[in-house]
Amino acid sequence: MKLPLLEEQNLKGKRVFVRVDFNVPVENGKATDKTRIEKTLPTLELLISKGAKIILGSHLGRPKGGPEAKYSMKPVFDVLSTLVKTKVSFSDSVIGANVVKMSNELGEGEILLLENLRFHKEEEENEAGFCKELAKLADVYVNDAFGTAHRAHASTEGVAHLLPAFAGLLMRKEIEVLSGLLAKPERPFVAIVGGSKVSSKFAILKNLLEKVDHLLIGGGMAYTFLKSRAVPVGKSLVEPDFESQAFQLIDRAGIQGVDLQIPVDHIIADNFDPNAKTKSVDKMGILDGWMGMDIGPKTVDNYIKAIKEAKTILWNGPMGVFEMDKFSKGTIEIAKAISKSKAKTVVGGGDSIAAVNKAGVADKITHISTGGGASLEFLEGRTLPGVECLLPKEGK
Repeated sequence: MKLPLLEEQNLKGKRVFVRVDFNVPVENGKATDKTRIEKTLPTLELLISKGAKIILGSHLGRPKGGPEAKYSMKPVFDVLSTLVKTKVSFSDSVIGANVVKMSNELGEGEILLLENLRFHKEEEENEAGFCKELAKLADVYVNDAFGTAHRAHASTEGVAHLLPAFAGLLMRKEIEVLSGLLAKPERPFVAIVGGSKVSSKFAILKNLLEKVDHLLIGGGMAYTFLKSRAVPVGKSLVEPDFESQAFQLIDRAGIQGVDLQIPVDHIIADNFDPNAKTKSVDKMGILDGWMGMDIGPKTVDNYIKAIKEAKTILWNGPMGVFEMDKFSKGTIEIAKAISKSKAKTVVGGGDSIAAVNKAGVADKITHISTGGGASLEFLEGRTLPGVECLLPKEGK
């Protein structure tokens, strides 16, 4: 994608509205994880160095169309003030004459953080008048919140049509990495897809089947694939509505010469409980009254063989019930194998990111995508409104 470069723009003295993703966990009035704030620092530092006047807008949580104290951005303001070497101020309002005045009075390199954008229901409605009010705060628009790019909200899409629009450094990196995966991956390209439900990942699987050399499937979704092949799955999670589609995907992989693998053994439990009885079964089938909770050691070995040969690896979704320690081994083993690979490695999805952190190998991953739902839709091949609006317009 040919995105205009923010680095090449003259922004001295210009007011720049930056849509950031500061949707961080807050407990007792304090932000408990500052990762998302830290991720946007390179963009903020670039704008500070260019002498821009910076207005930051974000959502936090899911307020019901009006102010709610527990969703205030003030805890974010407290953290942000300690992370940047410039003056940071806070506005209790998002739009209006007073905020416009504050934006105009900013010194070069100074930052103004707005209150929660979703305190206005017009934000999620992408209401035209609200977009115009936001646009009054700035001369230039920057989106650095890839995780919201699949939403056509006022601050993620609407305002971009009213001001010169650019991608922030974090946004651009996400787009470049994920676009590269889908367009020109170095081969062999291995995709590892897990998670509980095949319904939430089927569109990705279909799109990846056209791109990859190996497709390795784990997690709860694997049991729908196994059931589609008449393999006994006990009382494992199965989505009957997707059995025929799973069956067809396996067939299609064979026709296209894609190595699609499903688990050949399992760690099983008699109940969905961390204290359940467990055993390992060294064959595809699962006993009646038992459920699959993790991939078994043979499957881990099979998947690691493909990982070792890869030049490009995409991982999205855990291999088992990762949140229960006794069923996290398969996921952790995959995380460690990916970290040892010499391939370009991309990891996305909350549980997969948690796994590389738990395994202590996050620093060995080429790119960790924080996009969440936006990453999934991008990998499905869908157009993201928050990205589309940043592309150069015809005739400009």
